[in-house]
Amino acid sequence: MTSTLRLFATRQYPIHPTTVWYLSDLGEYRGKQELYTRQSPQRLKALREHALIESAVSSNRIEGVSVEPSRVRDVLISPHPLFRDRDEEEVRGYRDALTWIYGNAVAIPISEETISRLHIMALGEIWDAGKYKNEDSDIIERYPDGTERVRFRTVPMRDVPVAMTALVSGLAALP
Repeated sequence: MTSTLRLFATRQYPIHPTTVWYLSDLGEYRGKQELYTRQSPQRLKALREHALIESAVSSNRIEGVSVEPSRVRDVLISPHPLFRDRDEEEVRGYRDALTWIYGNAVAIPISEETISRLHIMALGEIWDAGKYKNEDSDIIERYPDGTERVRFRTVPMRDVPVAMTALVSGLAALP
């Protein structure tokens, strides 16, 4: 379990004074947000849509999945897009998973089954959707000059089942 999750599990929340100021500001702006929500729902819908697009595109780009900029809106917003390739389908699946989370966050249980369901939603009909990885892989950042670096070192394949069980039990212990 990561150190951040351990802090939450033990209910030890060290908060820097600057963060407290920001939290205070957020409390003030929350009241303004409620007013804005009532007065400008269309603007908020557009902002939500934009945030969803940016999240889906950026998160997939980390894994080398990309969509032509001219196709992003069609892939992510159109009710029934015609996918040109696997990357488009994966970006749309990620969007669908985010939509499910945003719409049902309180009712979604923290479990390996939920994680498997999200994986299936994100990957679609690909053969290994919902299954643990079958080979070691890290997230590699590739630069224009051809050099590479490991951006994220992932859990080795053999350790994934135990790590997932520990992660889920650690998350379930959070308040």
